[in-house]
Amino acid sequence: MGLRDALFGRTKQVAPQLDNLFALPTAALTLQSELDLVSSGQAGLLFKAGSGESSLLGDADILELLNFEAEKDSVTMTTDDLGFKWLVIKDPTIDGLVTKIHAANTSLVEHELGPRLLCAVFGFVPRTAPGEGSVRMVYLLKQGTFYPFAPTGPDQRNNELELRVKSFLGTDLAIEPDLSRWMALWNLPVA
Repeated sequence: MGLRDALFGRTKQVAPQLDNLFALPTAALTLQSELDLVSSGQAGLLFKAGSGESSLLGDADILELLNFEAEKDSVTMTTDDLGFKWLVIKDPTIDGLVTKIHAANTSLVEHELGPRLLCAVFGFVPRTAPGEGSVRMVYLLKQGTFYPFAPTGPDQRNNELELRVKSFLGTDLAIEPDLSRWMALWNLPVA
């Protein structure tokens, strides 16, 4: 950052930290053995909509850029209630989801959308019904840390389950230590 940037209040954008994403498949084994949770086969990438310096203008441009092996309906775009964009990816394996989320992040950063990227979300559901509930593993891209989010209704969450997940995954994943960053993401398009 130069003197001119400091004088005019400009800050350098933090690049997404993607390396810790690849620890999730190992953590998924722990989730399955300890809490009977398996991948839902869905993951999402959340980013701010809007204009900017990118040459990608709309959803169709982004979907065309991220055409993973021409798989029909494996990648969709949606907009949530707050106007944020979700790239939702379907893949039966957690390895495939992690690889595709990483590739999507990398491609969007290359097309100057990096500052708009917010988080990635991976769905986990009980293998045996009814189980303790579903969990979404949220990856904070700028921090490079995960946190569990266990919604139980339109505006309720299971804090006890979230803390149990944290206790089991503390050695497998970089868990966000600041609980105030464990934001509720209501009405997620990721199951």
